[in-house]
Amino acid sequence: MTTTDTDPTAAASPRPLALITGVGRTVGIGAGIARRLAASGWNIAFTYWTPYDRRMDWGIEQGAAEAITEELTRLGAATAAIEADLCDPDAAGRVHDETELRLGPVTALVMCHCESVDSGLLDTSLESFDRHFAVNTRASWLLVREFGLRFRAAPGTGRIVALTSDHTVGNLPYGASKGALDRIVLAAAHELAHLKVTANVVNPGPVDTGWMTPDTRRDLAAATPLGRLGTPEDTAHLVDFLCSPAGAWVNGQLLNSNGGLG
Repeated sequence: MTTTDTDPTAAASPRPLALITGVGRTVGIGAGIARRLAASGWNIAFTYWTPYDRRMDWGIEQGAAEAITEELTRLGAATAAIEADLCDPDAAGRVHDETELRLGPVTALVMCHCESVDSGLLDTSLESFDRHFAVNTRASWLLVREFGLRFRAAPGTGRIVALTSDHTVGNLPYGASKGALDRIVLAAAHELAHLKVTANVVNPGPVDTGWMTPDTRRDLAAATPLGRLGTPEDTAHLVDFLCSPAGAWVNGQLLNSNGGLG
């Protein structure tokens, strides 16, 4: 009798590891993706940054990191929660260092973090503009660079997925910095070809994670052919597919998962 016959788990492959940024609230898209990937057999390291939530209208969700960790653990994932200010150019390296120390090498990098403060052409401050690009663009480049330099999983298994937005009017620094993020990730689809890593961008469309007013919710739901808003789970299902072996042929794409919103 073989070892596999006596112990069905002996020959099982170890769970791959996904590093997911921007998982600060239980209702967020990042948390939804973390749950979905954990249920699909991934270990999860995730980052969050409490001072960002403190600045936002929704405020801090006390105990969110602990609650998310408990959920992921129940789903069978080894988990590491890492608080990181991605405005700091050294943060990307430190996040990868801590992830590797606590859980091992990263197979998938999923970037859900953002700086998002509404302002337009005429009223955006220099400080806000620079912060948006530091978090949404520079940090994403640095995270992708660290991922590429450190990647050592089997060729064809590596994944990069970033969340983006097509919103620009009245949200200039956010939209512009996300547009730059798109170019970085799409470049990775070609520049990391020697690693056989896929890199894609997902626009999740209108997902209410606490930032919408009642009027915004009504108007956006009415504008979609399906007549509803998106959910974190909608985005998570697409990211799960992209990170799976079944998604290995999708590369260098900007995918709209937005219910048909025009």
